Amino acid sequence: MTTYDQGFRAAGPPPPPPPPAPLPARPEAPAGSRLARAWRGRPEDPRWARPALWGLLAVTTVLYLWSLGASGYANQFYSAAVQAGSESWKAFFFGSSDAGNSITVDKPPAALWPMALSVRLFGLSSWAILVPEALMGVATVGLLYAAVRRRFSAAAGLIAAATLAVTPVAALMFRFNNPDALLCLLMVAAVYCVLRALEDARTKWLVLAGVCFGFAFLTKTLQAWLILPPLAVVYAVCAPAKPGRRIGQLLLAGLAMVVSGGWWVAIVELWPESSRPYIGGSQNNSFLELTFGYNGLGRINGNETGSVGGGGGGNGGGRWGETGIDRLFGSDMGGQIAWLLPAAFVLLLAGVWLTWRAKRTDTRRAAFLVWGGAMLMTFATFSFMSGIFHQYYNIALAPYIAAIVGMGAAMLWERRTTVAASMVLAATVAVTAVWSYVLLNRSPDWHPWLRWAVLIGGLAAAAGLLAGARLGGRLALGVAGLGLAASLAGPLAYTLNTVDTPHRGSIVTAGPAVSGGMGGPGGGPGGFRGGFRDGANVGPPGLGNGNGQAQNGGPGGQPGMVPGGGQQGSQNGGFPGGGFPGGGQTRQNGSGQGQNGQGQNGQGNRLGMLPGGLGEGGRRGGGMGGLLDGPDVSSKVKAALEKNAGDYTWVAAAIGSQNAAGYQLATEDPVMAIGGFNGSDPSPTLAQFKEYVKQGRIHYFIGSGGMGGMGGGPGGGNGTSAQISSWIQANFKKVTVDGTTLYDLTRKASNKS
Repeated sequence: MTTYDQGFRAAGPPPPPPPPAPLPARPEAPAGSRLARAWRGRPEDPRWARPALWGLLAVTTVLYLWSLGASGYANQFYSAAVQAGSESWKAFFFGSSDAGNSITVDKPPAALWPMALSVRLFGLSSWAILVPEALMGVATVGLLYAAVRRRFSAAAGLIAAATLAVTPVAALMFRFNNPDALLCLLMVAAVYCVLRALEDARTKWLVLAGVCFGFAFLTKTLQAWLILPPLAVVYAVCAPAKPGRRIGQLLLAGLAMVVSGGWWVAIVELWPESSRPYIGGSQNNSFLELTFGYNGLGRINGNETGSVGGGGGGNGGGRWGETGIDRLFGSDMGGQIAWLLPAAFVLLLAGVWLTWRAKRTDTRRAAFLVWGGAMLMTFATFSFMSGIFHQYYNIALAPYIAAIVGMGAAMLWERRTTVAASMVLAATVAVTAVWSYVLLNRSPDWHPWLRWAVLIGGLAAAAGLLAGARLGGRLALGVAGLGLAASLAGPLAYTLNTVDTPHRGSIVTAGPAVSGGMGGPGGGPGGFRGGFRDGANVGPPGLGNGNGQAQNGGPGGQPGMVPGGGQQGSQNGGFPGGGFPGGGQTRQNGSGQGQNGQGQNGQGNRLGMLPGGLGEGGRRGGGMGGLLDGPDVSSKVKAALEKNAGDYTWVAAAIGSQNAAGYQLATEDPVMAIGGFNGSDPSPTLAQFKEYVKQGRIHYFIGSGGMGGMGGGPGGGNGTSAQISSWIQANFKKVTVDGTTLYDLTRKASNKS
């Protein structure tokens, strides 16, 4: 038994481990040798390691590509911008929602660029949009393996990579077209570069990390810099260089980050506003305002002017779920990300404890501090932020949890002959099994046998791990395999459900429906997946609060968030009757009948949470009045919009980006999104819109669906969207095509001259 292992038994921190073997000098090898090493792995790796890695990557590729086209255009908000970027280089550069460049999406455009290039090459299709996202997922899994493998064993890398691959929210977002897939890849790349820099203080790796952070900023603004503080502190303390050199390197990396992320911002801010699209999500046509407001500090304190219910200030997270240390373990979040979160906390503590007395530059301890710091910073922010927060944001945590699980499990396994190590391993597996049982029990009718199999298998493995040194080699490996299988069975089952289920709309979640949460099959038409918090007087974030009264049409006791609504919230967190344009009456757990955007007498979604749904004999309207998903467009409406399309800059205009996106993707012609995503951006102004109409640049205004409908937009009946709607309604000819209301902006109403 080594001194290091004996120290783990002691009451105090363990003595420092023997210093790791120095990295061997690496003379430049021929390209063929590097390719051979990439294929065969390191000489010191066991023979099974590299085949296992390639097998894992192959399975991950199949998993992420499986039935990918079933999700259609997924989030049509971004798919429309991808289509626009494939048609117009100007739209590509700015991230415009349409090729006419009226307004951008409410994020910087880096995440759109790979998809837009794919569509340019292969044409517009679901696969052309989503395959780049899936390949980013496979690359992230492989890069995580490489990052963990460098300082730990091949087994540690494989455990980390497999854990990430089967994390439900990761499988969801690597098959979806939100910016989170590219953000996750860039974050893992940044951590990898920092870990490489910590080995021998080479400046180039820290500069490359800065470049990753810069492009991550161009993917999802300030969220990309969330983990900067812990990484910078770890490097400043632990890098094997003199203090002055460390600080200089960090400053140089910061410069690289600013340049790689700031060049696009500088161009956009200096570009004349009159010749570029409006910056979607901002209220003053400024990307800096968007960065530090709606997409920045507003996400922390809840002051998100321009968002759904924005501008009201933080209120303890009531609009987007209650904040607190247990937020990510709740019904809405737990099944997405929290399967191995307790294990990650335990293994992080164990890893830091084991390396506590190592020398300052110890790379294993630095790895725990880097991955652990990133996890803790992200976990704390997500737990307590009061602004907009969706379940799929949790993909940011997935690689950090996976890395810590792989490193910690491998390090403890190396010391399994000690009582303390075997006890920690056993406790970790037991806690994970019990917690998986709790998560699976939230879907009591979904494979009920699975939760018992996980619980029994996990507890049996924990008992075997307690035996530790007394087990023979093969038996010990069998127990370890059982513990790993029990720990990953729950998330794997959720992931298989996720990849077998289409997901569409703005807000999607992984796995089956859960009691007390927002889960449900599909995330399909309408965007939300299933019902909201059935039986609990708590609606989903910003969308209901049980039996509350809404004086101005706001759902569930949150007045004024949505125009034109009814007075009474539903019994179980559903929307109030008529709360959205075309919304039917909601009942307790009810379906409700009413006008549904484009389908007549559409039946409400599960638990009455959305007005409309699939019309009986009609078509799917956009979820939440067009806010969450775009509408289905009939062939007759498509033909009407495409007639003489070349004569117009925009074949149509519609309130809200999702509403416009459905028509744009159907016709592949520009459709102006009035008011941006929420319909609340002041773009275009009424005067600008009148000028466009006078110049004959817009053919139709789409009056069906839309967040604001014909009665107003978010924020009340006096916003820009409402003004444009009222002016059109009063002055132009209304036509109905296959149940869709259009206003021909080239023909005055009969009572007008």
